Amino acid sequence: MIEVRQYQFSSREFDEWNTFVAQSKNGTFLIDRRYMDYHMERFTDCSLMFYSKNKLIAVLPAHRDDYTLYSHCGLSYGGLILSRKTSTAQVCELFGDLNYCLREIYSFKRVVYKSIPWIYHNLPSEEPLYALSKVCKAQIISRDVASVVMLDRRLPLTELRRRGVKKAMKVGMKVVEMDDFAPFWDILEANLMNRHHTKPVHSLAEINLLKSRFPQNIRLFMALSEGDFVGGTVLYIDRGVAKTQYISASDKGRTIGALDFLFNRLLDKFANEGYRYFDFGTSNFKASDDLHESLIFQKEGFGGRAICYDTYEWML
Repeated sequence: MIEVRQYQFSSREFDEWNTFVAQSKNGTFLIDRRYMDYHMERFTDCSLMFYSKNKLIAVLPAHRDDYTLYSHCGLSYGGLILSRKTSTAQVCELFGDLNYCLREIYSFKRVVYKSIPWIYHNLPSEEPLYALSKVCKAQIISRDVASVVMLDRRLPLTELRRRGVKKAMKVGMKVVEMDDFAPFWDILEANLMNRHHTKPVHSLAEINLLKSRFPQNIRLFMALSEGDFVGGTVLYIDRGVAKTQYISASDKGRTIGALDFLFNRLLDKFANEGYRYFDFGTSNFKASDDLHESLIFQKEGFGGRAICYDTYEWML
């Protein structure tokens, strides 16, 4: 039988959780408690730890809202994180014990579960997908599409993206990596407010905090033209994957091909450094999973092709 324990925020469990995630076959730094807990006041944490014979074999980042367990609304993904030795049979047993525990002990009625896309797996890790179908009878309730470049088999840029690169080259554009996020946040906040009347998910203070905790995983690259910062991207980098967390350009930057130049250089950089994938993120409207065609058109212009970010639901 699998023992299910709720994460208790003790120093012992904090260290045990983070050590396990770092050694897991499908966890990333987003599942580290130092990342997860930066916005802990926004969620009622109900993360779970799973033990077999007193040995930790899996963790599940999660929070509760009334009678629903979510894994996890504060993360891009948040599914079951597995040790390298956890077997398919164990995962099926785990979900059976989890469902019993959630229903009989915690009085949950429903589970909403975000799976981790396969490009973030160090080893094949789709045992949970099998168990979701066979044990939980789960259904996909949302499917977002992301554009990913396989860096060792890159497709050529489209003619439109190449024209943007040429424009930027004519004005002597450069790409610089920066630790100061403020210039980019000025561009990002202005664009989001003017176009969508929204703000970034992270405040400048929050992204600076996370950068201080994960300096190798969170990196900012900006396009510089004639002394002006004209565009940039914040990348989340882990396990051979570079993912765009934020992308934005100024009016000037859009005119002179700043993002075309920036991403052309970054694709070269990460390919040369041996990374496997460059994830441009999803292209769906927030209120639904309908396709944002103009957004995905730009990403596909860099050679991105589709993978799915899926969300499952089952009743207890």
